[in-house]
Amino acid sequence: MIVTVTPNPALDITYTLAALRPHASHRVDTVHEQAGGKGVNVARVLRSLGRRTAAVLPVGGASGAAVKADLDQAGLSSLTVPLAGGVTRRTVAVVDRDDATMLNEPGPELSGTEWSALVAGVASLLPSCQALVLSGSLPRGVRPDAYGELVRLARAHGVPVVLDAAGPALTEALSAGPTLIKPNAAELREATGTDDPALAAKELAEAGARTVVASLGPDGLLAVTSTGSWRAFLSPAADIRGNPTGAGDAAVAALAMGLADRTPLPQALNHAVALSAATVHSPYAGMFDRHAYERYLTQVQILPA
Repeated sequence: MIVTVTPNPALDITYTLAALRPHASHRVDTVHEQAGGKGVNVARVLRSLGRRTAAVLPVGGASGAAVKADLDQAGLSSLTVPLAGGVTRRTVAVVDRDDATMLNEPGPELSGTEWSALVAGVASLLPSCQALVLSGSLPRGVRPDAYGELVRLARAHGVPVVLDAAGPALTEALSAGPTLIKPNAAELREATGTDDPALAAKELAEAGARTVVASLGPDGLLAVTSTGSWRAFLSPAADIRGNPTGAGDAAVAALAMGLADRTPLPQALNHAVALSAATVHSPYAGMFDRHAYERYLTQVQILPA
């Protein structure tokens, strides 16, 4: 089983329209709601790939009830921590023919008791866990090194950890030794102050992450370890248009599977690039075009970096 932790989940609302124009009124073509947050998206992808998962997340208010109902309807196993007074945030994605614009609410504040309940929930699943995924922002009220606590807990059980976070939530957890981190180019720059992705990834690896896999958008993935570095990308390059929301989460799902199965990193990168690209073809986060995924698997190039 692969366990995902989403400390700041959301009710994702997607508006689809022909074209987004600033400072104008728009007629929305379709509206879609589903449980969201980075770890939830990862769990959704994993389930579509036939993997057993459990999603751990706090929920509160009417939007939290809607998140829980959607998880149940989708057949996603979950362990939810009720919030005494907080309300699960909402995110709005406005998707047109070319791209997506995101509006993200900040989310509720978690008390110390609520965070302890979430940690206890994770601990209860670790004995049967093959990989732990920690994804997204930390909620208000939680210490910046909170992910480090979960990394240390997982390592004590011999469970590999994928950490997908930014800012202090990422940097404060590095000393705990996550197995793999997956920043994007902007997050690399924010964490290190370095514009060169390769140098920035090496710096984070030396700070405690055993493997750094950086997503570089259309340029694919850069992986840095103590024993080697690789670039993985689609060749020929594809002009993929659609909704990129959740593409990074799909890559995390592939990397978590690789850790669970002890797959060599280059092979895991192949699946991560293909799955990430196939997600852009889907209108909603956590979903992917299976035919595109299988096609892209044959088009990924992996070269030493």
